[in-house]
Formats: sequence, structure tokens, C-alpha cells
Amino acid sequence: MPSPLRRVELYERVGRVVEVKGQAIEADGPDAFLGEVCEIRSPHAREPLQAEVVGFRDGRVCLTPFADPHGLSVGASVVATGEAFAVPVGPQLLGRVIDPFGRPLDGGPAIEASQRMPLRASAVPAMTRRRIAQAVHTGVKAIDAFLPLGLGQRVGLFAGSGVGKSTLLGMVVRGVDVEINVVALVGERGREVREFVEDHLGEEGLKRSVVVVATADTPAIVRLSAAYSATAIAEYFRDEGRSVLLTVDSLTRVAMARREIGLAAGEPPTSRGYTPSVFSELPALCERCGTSAGSGSITGVFTVLVEGDDFNEPVSDTARATLDGHIMLTRELAAAGHYPPVDLLQSVS
Repeated sequence: MPSPLRRVELYERVGRVVEVKGQAIEADGPDAFLGEVCEIRSPHAREPLQAEVVGFRDGRVCLTPFADPHGLSVGASVVATGEAFAVPVGPQLLGRVIDPFGRPLDGGPAIEASQRMPLRASAVPAMTRRRIAQAVHTGVKAIDAFLPLGLGQRVGLFAGSGVGKSTLLGMVVRGVDVEINVVALVGERGREVREFVEDHLGEEGLKRSVVVVATADTPAIVRLSAAYSATAIAEYFRDEGRSVLLTVDSLTRVAMARREIGLAAGEPPTSRGYTPSVFSELPALCERCGTSAGSGSITGVFTVLVEGDDFNEPVSDTARATLDGHIMLTRELAAAGHYPPVDLLQSVS
């Protein structure tokens, strides 16, 4: 067993801010690791600003802040904490609406948890996963009859803007026959969060659910962390032997957040400005869903916002190749008043 002394910082590792460009902060030091949380202490700010190390460039440390960097100044001290972010987990999360770091957003008491899960983790090894052999009933006839979902399967809901993917996702979350719902609302408008919780989940649905929220006005690192935090929470319940439905709305906004961070860290843009890390992180995130060696499982449902109704744009193409199935929603069916507008011929179970 590793000694607790290994986790003790015996001296303070400190650097200095040398450049700030939008949400990108460059510092001379400290000696930090990728993913480490640092505190930026500026004399013009009321409290320290937390930021994550996202890269290194020309001997400098690249950080992205978890809050608005207003008030930050050149020369502000950057103190390494020696830790990466971890989310509190436990049964006390059920029925709660939280931010990606476990802080309550529903006006309830602070979450007291004795266990924390790292946001980043490896997927279950391929040969230790149980095969998918059991169907999951969603309560949506178009899906259950023609595009059945398996326990531990990963499926995408693909649609352009305003076609109804979030509404269909709400129907699935409300009617699915699993033990635990974990919902990640990434980059949503603020007014939509309460509507989703009250109208789609309802009081009974919320009792068996955990909702992780990062609205559109939050920094890119917070939006990205929402998907990882929800996945870590789902993994905790899976390890407890529970059947879990993980829903992420939307995978496209996760990719956009990763693109913002990658460009700020100096990654080269590729197709439609997406950085190479986007196309490695999306499969890594989705692969954390699925069955395990035990009795628990994570069934993943990810919405994909199709830009310009082009189902071959980079994020849609990557998601379609990564996920086990895809449910296509078309604008033509929605315009004809056919809801949910599922195009059965283009969809794959």
C-alpha cells in the first residue's frame, strides 16, 4: 500500500503568469503534470483562481481556468496543488443536481462523500466485458420495436438543431428500465436545465438520477469535465453492481469544448477547426461505457448535434464509427409532424 506521505507536498511549487489570451494562461513554471490543478493567486482577485494544466509549450505551462479570469495579472503566482480533480461519489448523489465537481446546484446541502473518483480513468479491458445479451426497454415504441437497445450498448441520437433529440432523450430517460440514471447536460441553455429536470425526469425520475450540469456560459474546461464527471459517477454505480443509463447531451458540445482547449494549448486545427485530441478523446470517453466483469453495466446514450444537417461532418462521422448503434432524426419527418422523427432506414440498432 502506498504511504500517505507520498501525497504530501513537502514544498510549494510556484510559477508566474507571463501571458493571458482569452481562456488560455501561460506561466513560467511550476513543475506540474498534465491534468494537475493549480491555484493562481493574484493581488487583484478576491480569491485564488483554479486552473488545469492542459499542455506545455516552449518551456511554459499552459493552463485553462475553471472560472472567468477577470482580474488576473501578469506576474500572479501559480501554485501547483499536486492533485487532479476528482468527483465525490456515493448513494447520496441520487436525486441531486450538481456541477462537474460535485457542488450542488439545486439549493440542497453540500454533498458529504467519503469516496472520490478521478474524472479520467481507463475503460474496462475488452476481454473481461460480458457480451451484450439483454434488452433495455426505453418506453419509446419506435426504439423498442425497431431499434432495440441492449444493456451495456452505446448508441447515438443524431439530429440537426431543433429537430427533437433532447426531447427524445428525455423520453428515454423517463421510461428506461434501469436502476440508475446519470445525466450530463453539456453546454445547455440555463433555462433548459430546470425544464429537463422537472418536465422530463419529474419527481419520481429524479429520485434514481444524478444530473451533472455545465451550462453554455461556463468555461470550456468545465463543459468538458461535465461529461467526464458523469462518466466517473456512472462507473461508481456500475462497480456497485447496478445497471446504469449514462446520457450525455451533447457529444458535439463535448467535442467543441475539447477543440477550444486544444487550440488554446497550441494544437494544430484539422477538419472544421477540430484538433487531433478531439478524435482521440471521444472514443476514449465512449469506451468507458459498456458491460463489466461483474453484474454492473453502463448503457450509454449520446446526442450528436449534426452541424448543417451534414451527417458526415467530423464529429458525427467519428461518433458513428465509435458507437454501437445510431438513431437518425431527420428534419423532413419533423416538418411533417412525425414525432419522434426517427428515420428507421438510416438508423442502426
